[in-house]
Amino acid sequence: MSHFFQDMPVGLEIDLGVFTFTADHIKRYASHYDPQPFHLDETAAQNSHFGALCASGWQTASIWMRLFVLYSQKEASKLEAQNKPVAQMGPGLGVKNLRWLKPVYAGDTLHYFTTILAKRPSESRPGWGLITARNWAVNQNDVLVFECETTALLERRAG
Repeated sequence: MSHFFQDMPVGLEIDLGVFTFTADHIKRYASHYDPQPFHLDETAAQNSHFGALCASGWQTASIWMRLFVLYSQKEASKLEAQNKPVAQMGPGLGVKNLRWLKPVYAGDTLHYFTTILAKRPSESRPGWGLITARNWAVNQNDVLVFECETTALLERRAG
């Protein structure tokens, strides 16, 4: 995340950016990771309960992760350019309440966000804190299509 635990207030909403799902991208992802017919073939998708080619829910979650990492890298670069220290992000500790609320179809553009829900110092790892966040995406019609909660370790500023 680049910023220290102390700099991440509860309620902070982070705009991670947008991603447009193309038919080609959906099919390439599905062929490797979720080879179900409605992710791979337009005709099969039309005959499914989705009615059209749609992205794997795992793909929507993977794009959230990619945008989160890219955001963190960009923030780290900004801090480094200002000669400010960059906090280390620890490992993720889990995902809860993962939900795919609406299908994501070829041509849909999702806007991804992260909101800090809670934080607390780590009891077992001095110098670290735990950040719990709601991660979510809306489509081009502002309809919520994806959400989950994650918890991760984040370095605390010394002192």
